[in-house]
Amino acid sequence: MKIALAQINTVLGNLDRNLDKHINYVEDAISKKADVIVFPELSLTGYSLKDLNFEVALNLSETGKLDKLKELSRNIDIVCGLVEESKSYSLYNSSVYFSGEKIVHTHQKIYPPTYTLFEEFRYFSAGKKCSTFETRFGSAGMLVCEDMWHLSLPYTLAMKGAKIIYGIAASPTRMGVNSDNFKNYEINSEQHRTFARLLSLYFVFTNRVGYEDGVNFWGGSEIVDPFGNVIVAGKLFDEELIIADIDMNEVRRARLSARHFNDENLDLTIKNLED
Repeated sequence: MKIALAQINTVLGNLDRNLDKHINYVEDAISKKADVIVFPELSLTGYSLKDLNFEVALNLSETGKLDKLKELSRNIDIVCGLVEESKSYSLYNSSVYFSGEKIVHTHQKIYPPTYTLFEEFRYFSAGKKCSTFETRFGSAGMLVCEDMWHLSLPYTLAMKGAKIIYGIAASPTRMGVNSDNFKNYEINSEQHRTFARLLSLYFVFTNRVGYEDGVNFWGGSEIVDPFGNVIVAGKLFDEELIIADIDMNEVRRARLSARHFNDENLDLTIKNLED
């Protein structure tokens, strides 16, 4: 299985230009024989939308805006981010999975943050469902940015059968103090490696780059194998198409060589939480 990470910059509020960029990256990934391409959070719209949310929101059951991505998903599975409008007109920060010329699964961000520089909960509703879905490569799950900072969500996806988690982000740069290392990447990668190792699955992370409203996004997209090893990592701050081969048999090998995941007692966990 070959995965492409589309670490891109976006144009705030310009759905058409961002869609054109997605199509170019998807066609490039297809030419490189990738099976899946993963874009960042809100990749079709830009991040700092505020009231622009209402202008770029898409009702996924009605819009024809995504027809070209659906068509291209004949040849490659596509993960991207957008503003989803529900039937009741709630707006969600969503991750969407295309395959076989249709939308296979949508994950609505469960934890839109509103602290420090974040204002998402002022403009987005919170999703309430964390579920897996079947792909031609096995069971998968998706998370959006802040979701990856909540232990319960990767755990829930793994216990529901996910063997690969796609995490998409628009993570802003907050430089470390008195450090030779880039703390944003270091801290996030530690978490991805921990999830991958403890849950014995692949963790695929795509983060955006560029500037918006004075905020910089740092990139550093990566794929972590079920043993907690980073097998490929993107540049910091630059647009890039990163491609790597993964072997889903490594999930089996990890779970047979160390039984911590298979021995997890979910009933006991639930009982202890209820006590």
